Amino acid sequence: MDYGVPLSQFSIFATEAMRRAANAQDMLQAIRAAAPGLTVHILEPQVETLFGSMGARSSFFGVKGLFLDLGGGSMQLSYVNTNHADYECNAAQTGHSMPFGAARLIGALNHDDRRVKTSALSDVDREMREKVASLCGRFEDLAEELQQGVDVFLCGGGFRGYGSILMHSDPISPYPIPLIGHYRVSGDHFRDTKRMRKINIDTKTKILGMSKRRRTQFEAVATVVDALVQAVPKIRTVTFCAGGNREGALMMKLPPAVREEDPLALLAASPSPSPGGPPTPPSAPALQAVVDILQASLPPTPAPVLPGLLPVLARRAWEGLGRDADTNASAALTDAAARDADHPGLTHQLRAALALALWARWGAAVAPANKQLRENLDRVAGGGTAGGKDAFFAEYLGAVAAAMVMVMPTFPKGPKQVQRRFQR
Repeated sequence: MDYGVPLSQFSIFATEAMRRAANAQDMLQAIRAAAPGLTVHILEPQVETLFGSMGARSSFFGVKGLFLDLGGGSMQLSYVNTNHADYECNAAQTGHSMPFGAARLIGALNHDDRRVKTSALSDVDREMREKVASLCGRFEDLAEELQQGVDVFLCGGGFRGYGSILMHSDPISPYPIPLIGHYRVSGDHFRDTKRMRKINIDTKTKILGMSKRRRTQFEAVATVVDALVQAVPKIRTVTFCAGGNREGALMMKLPPAVREEDPLALLAASPSPSPGGPPTPPSAPALQAVVDILQASLPPTPAPVLPGLLPVLARRAWEGLGRDADTNASAALTDAAARDADHPGLTHQLRAALALALWARWGAAVAPANKQLRENLDRVAGGGTAGGKDAFFAEYLGAVAAAMVMVMPTFPKGPKQVQRRFQR
């Protein structure tokens, strides 16, 4: 309200805690009295599942896998496959809400009566198996994926806390991108709850992304993870999502055609955020002409280039003109996480590859303080391996982009300008 936003533009909703609270009506009356004109909507479980899955899905372009949202009072489980028609409604109608959020479950696990803890553990295991089996009964492709390996997408504070400990203990150390959104691990790394529990207990210093409350509830989160890996033995990858109910509610306000656009294409087409680039969005034909030159520079045999890297690199190759090259090279590495921190579509691997490409575009100078940062970004870009092909081709394309800017010092106004400068 202090920002002058009209009341009609506010959407306030509550989830499991309010649904089950004995004093829910008293709380609603208190809110109405404190903020006249505002209405709190208590979401039905299906709607919460819809918003949670769509909020997690909002960070990606084209997804297929299990989506889980772990809050304080409940956990939502759904299957999202953007190749299906009406996948949003399917996720809501077939999804499940289970009453073992982190705050609720930790109360049962810490209960003085051991029978309460035993019953809670049994309930979590049973419900997880039943709900996964129910989704398999509704989606044949999910049943097939469970046999071969399924991708899992997680959101909610509890799971983000688990991801924070995974990142804290990542083999790439120190992990160079301090953003939990888009952080991805293998199923084998994810399922090692025994090690994650030990790290949470033994680490006396602050763990990035973990509040004191979240660390005290970690046993509940690990219990849910144990139940998940028992119900889904073949997990291929686990991706932690930045979005949740809020982002899902906003996504559902957008027209379907807008929701399904590739966010990286929109990032590439946006105005330049720094001096040197064009002040207005580039023309799509000009941008595509630059992308075509970058693509043509690759070897004739298929080269592994991360999807989305070429258009974003083509857009940014001219940014920073007029500044010292070494400064730009250093900024390319340090901005890997901070720049466009909340932009959908920028996976950690793509962030690292883009950082290496822009670093190479500006001459590949490394300040002593950034030496380990560059090495660790190389490993992230390479999928965990130093000197991987994705990292190599990212630097290669950055060098090609540098040559392009030497031949064409300003971003092209149209494709004909590119064709004249780069005749084959």
